[in-house]
Amino acid sequence: MDFDLNDDQRLLKDSVERLITDKYGFDQRRANMAAPGGWSRTMWAQFAELGLLGLPFAEEHGGFGGGPVEAMIVAEAFGRGLVLEPYLATVILGGGLIRRAGDAATQASLLPQIASGELLLAFAHVEPQSRYELHNVATIARQDGARWRLEGDKGVVLHGDCANKILVTARTAGSTRDRTGIGLFLVDVPGEGVSVRGYPTQDGLRAAEVSLAGATGIPLGDPANALPAIERVVDEALAFLAAEAVGVMAAMHASTVDYMKQRKQFGRAIGDFQALQHRAVDMLVLLEQARSMALLATMMVAEDDPVERHKVAAAAKVQIGRSGRKLGQEAVQLHGGIGVTMEYMVGHYFKRMSMIEILFGDADTHLAQLAEGSGVLEAA
Repeated sequence: MDFDLNDDQRLLKDSVERLITDKYGFDQRRANMAAPGGWSRTMWAQFAELGLLGLPFAEEHGGFGGGPVEAMIVAEAFGRGLVLEPYLATVILGGGLIRRAGDAATQASLLPQIASGELLLAFAHVEPQSRYELHNVATIARQDGARWRLEGDKGVVLHGDCANKILVTARTAGSTRDRTGIGLFLVDVPGEGVSVRGYPTQDGLRAAEVSLAGATGIPLGDPANALPAIERVVDEALAFLAAEAVGVMAAMHASTVDYMKQRKQFGRAIGDFQALQHRAVDMLVLLEQARSMALLATMMVAEDDPVERHKVAAAAKVQIGRSGRKLGQEAVQLHGGIGVTMEYMVGHYFKRMSMIEILFGDADTHLAQLAEGSGVLEAA
């Protein structure tokens, strides 16, 4: 199978990597984190100018018509730079949900605003009881004349404190864990009945707790059957996160090897010791295993069969989670005490890797899903 990039993809790769190298050094990232909202509006405008914000959208919506490979290229570069801006929340999740669930008028209205950098979105699906189940929804949506009123609480809404609109999952029928009766609603922020409390996450990004008390929501598509579109977009997000994780792991590995060449012990660089060389090689093996699964997940994003698509996404999440945890532990240990300081980058990479591991389900959760899907647990 040919994994070579075409000319346009190579140009995109060169452009985004150059941007991250030039504009996203350690000190620049720290300055961006200290900016209002925890990220840089200037960088967001540069992403828009480069076409990154409209990358997955059709040309008639102000986009470039890019596919999964283009998203993978951007994700890996963002992983290397530990980008703070709400690309996953706004473009991949928010924009993806509008593409998959919204009607033509909604797409024509909102997607160009995302591509230009004007509109920021967030996806609110996590609830106190839901853990990693997308269909576990207790938030209620009731029709009130021509409006829908939403009641409930959502947690860990990525970049929810800066979003202009939040896409909220809410139940219009059935019980809490039914797969039917789930709608997706657009809620304006600020708005009546909407309370948002933002906070930093351990990797330096932002999230929010969102409370809805009679908030007005506009349904995207069928208000009782949004789950298939949501699951598809989350599979796309898993592929994006897998590629981002590869970028994070590659940076940790490169930083560790470089440090081993410079750090001296007993008059010699520690990289001269064979035992440490073996550990660095083990890190490379973990990285390449993760890269292979990230490529497979990217290839399967366009698969229409939801079962087959999610199997690969889940398998990638298992490998990414396990590789990332072990590689990160090795990177920190081989750096020694400096590896856990705020003044050195490798610890920040490990924090981001830890957050990627648990987003939309950790390795154990996805391994259990794979076992259930293959019939292993039923047979046992």
